[in-house]
Amino acid sequence: MATTVFDSALFRDMFGTPEMRDVFSDTAYLARCIDAETALARAEAQAGLIPEQAAREITERADFAKLDLDQLRHETEIVGYPILPLVKQLSEMCGAAGRYVHWGATTQDIMDTATMLQCQRGVGIITRQLDEVREALRDLADRYADTVTAGRTHLQHALPVTFGFRAAVWLSALDRHAERLQQAKARVLMVQFGGAAGTLASLGDPVRALDTRRRLAQELGLRNPEITWHVARDGLCELVSLLASIGGSLGKISIDVMMMAASEFGEVAEPFVPGRGASSTMPQKRNPISSELMFAAAKMLRERAALMLDGMMHDFERATGPWHLEWSAVPESFLLASSALHQANFMLRGLHVDAARMRRNLDLTGGLIVAEAVMMGLAPALGRQHAHDVVYDACRVAIDESRTLYDVLSANGVIRERFDDAQLRALTDPSRYLGAAALMARHVAHASANSR
Repeated sequence: MATTVFDSALFRDMFGTPEMRDVFSDTAYLARCIDAETALARAEAQAGLIPEQAAREITERADFAKLDLDQLRHETEIVGYPILPLVKQLSEMCGAAGRYVHWGATTQDIMDTATMLQCQRGVGIITRQLDEVREALRDLADRYADTVTAGRTHLQHALPVTFGFRAAVWLSALDRHAERLQQAKARVLMVQFGGAAGTLASLGDPVRALDTRRRLAQELGLRNPEITWHVARDGLCELVSLLASIGGSLGKISIDVMMMAASEFGEVAEPFVPGRGASSTMPQKRNPISSELMFAAAKMLRERAALMLDGMMHDFERATGPWHLEWSAVPESFLLASSALHQANFMLRGLHVDAARMRRNLDLTGGLIVAEAVMMGLAPALGRQHAHDVVYDACRVAIDESRTLYDVLSANGVIRERFDDAQLRALTDPSRYLGAAALMARHVAHASANSR
């Protein structure tokens, strides 16, 4: 029986993806620990700390397939960490060379480095998925750049915008996240190697010790940090916080889509797949499942980011417990972000956009959505304040008498003296008051495409 959505046979693909689960599985984690141990042996051999033959044998003979996983699990529970039991088994596998396994390292060196190797793979997946979602949004922004829809503030009709403009706003946030992700990748993905208290005293010569760390980073394709970061957890916190920010931006998209998909709006619908979003009692239902899952993931990611902030507060050179919070927060964050991006890509690529319904919804307020446009159009002839008062009174009458703004304005003698019917209809046409919406939408889509 599963105890979380992440390992549930029913729910795990709704809160993660198989690809990301593989990256953060026990099997993958232990494999990355072995990668760290064998790379350390090679780096130390290159630095002249251990025999080259020993490093070759450690690399060749350290084999995940030969691990006794039941014994490893049992001893991990006793020790509290998996590295001591793992090193014991690896040393036995490597025969005489086994004496050089884990030379000068401490448990956290290997566990942190293994985590970074997992994050390296995880960031690669997130980057690819983010690019896919951005591509889908570029298409929406460009295709619907001129499709007029109601711009809403405080859930009220405000001014006309275009659906492409709305999609471009979504896209702009994800473009910035893509840039942040590349920056974070270069800054955060660091090797860990410091020994018991971070000083590398166990390796003797300080220059050779630092050279070993540099070589280890090179072996693993990770950054060589300036100093041991056993208790400086800002890097992983930054990574998880960024995943939470990506989730938040996807959550914003999900809220907009869910609102627009409501029966009263009917402006968009998620892709139709037989049975998806169906109700057990209401056959007519087509629930926005992908958006709902994106929304849930955003909230769950925020919780993990807060947990990582708590986990930054370590004592002295090695902590008494905050480190353990990362064992939950880091993999779960990658799973949730990957799931949200997967759902977003599916939903956005197949999103049904009802341009006709968007236009009909614009008329729900009888033209009140262009009140500002009318005021600004009248201002040169009437003066700005007088125009404001005239349109304000016209809006009040339109609301009280359930008339259109055009009807009320056209009955106003002062306005009729200065504007003919064609001019007045142009002033009250929402498609004539879009500002730079379409231009910005296309600019964002074009800039995003060129940033790949």
